[in-house]
Amino acid sequence: MTPLRSLIATALAAGLASAAAAQDAGDNIAVAYEEDGRYFTADDIPTYNVAEDGTVDWLTFSGFRRYHSECHVCHGPDGEGSTYAPALKKSAVEMDYYDFYSVVVNGRENGNSVMPHFGDNRNVMCYLDDIYVYLKARGMDAVPRGRPAKKEAKADAIQEDENDCMG
Repeated sequence: MTPLRSLIATALAAGLASAAAAQDAGDNIAVAYEEDGRYFTADDIPTYNVAEDGTVDWLTFSGFRRYHSECHVCHGPDGEGSTYAPALKKSAVEMDYYDFYSVVVNGRENGNSVMPHFGDNRNVMCYLDDIYVYLKARGMDAVPRGRPAKKEAKADAIQEDENDCMG
């Protein structure tokens, strides 16, 4: 076997083992690490964490609150979509994190559909990761519709970042 084929075979085997372990982990298949109350994928993308008893991480809970204060008027409750705006729970799963971020910051036009820009709205921008994480959890069916019943405590670092962002 050539070195390249050997490397590919090893990587494929490791990937399959990793995928099997991720399936065993349940809803949190994307969590690679936690830092100051925030959860991330191996690619350093914010993600959700749901405990076996249904307790959600702070960002998922905060994302529920922020989504329903800023986004649900157009996109419907719980990220389900509406008659004139798409289901964002699907967008958080199908779109790359950076594309999602760009659309929220800069807005987008698609025919008659217009997503306004929110890049200067602190109520969105200071909590954009929270909103993304919540929608990702909804899109992956890791959390049901409605306000999460249990949440982790808000980490001091998250509070400090919020204070810094909101001014």
